[in-house]
Amino acid sequence: MSPVLALAVVAVLLGAAVVAGAVLRHREGAQRRAGVVRFDPADAGTPLGQRATLVQFSTELCAKCPQVRRLLGSYAAEQDGLRHVEIDLTTRPDLASRYRVLQTPTTLVVDGSGEVVARFHGVPQRHALTDAVAAA
Repeated sequence: MSPVLALAVVAVLLGAAVVAGAVLRHREGAQRRAGVVRFDPADAGTPLGQRATLVQFSTELCAKCPQVRRLLGSYAAEQDGLRHVEIDLTTRPDLASRYRVLQTPTTLVVDGSGEVVARFHGVPQRHALTDAVAAA
């Protein structure tokens, strides 16, 4: 393979990696479609909030989980009827498959009846979180 062709291939691969990284970074923290999943309050070990519950799935080695814990904790403290619950998937790996958690942190916004109304991967954007809680 000629050096010019090899450099062209490397440049194309580098460009594709940059575009893929930009797309993934843009999607992180944005609200996603929740699907038809219902959340079982027994999995949280605590009753759901009257208005909504922010269920955070995390692991011991998750780098972004402490940031999400602080964000969701302070957000829940500011709102009436809102509760924040954190579930460590290290001790409850069965819940990862039940709620289709593929990365941590993952946050579910659950209404008072247990219906999942929104899902966030990574650090949720505050305005998207506000919209999701309003929908609950």
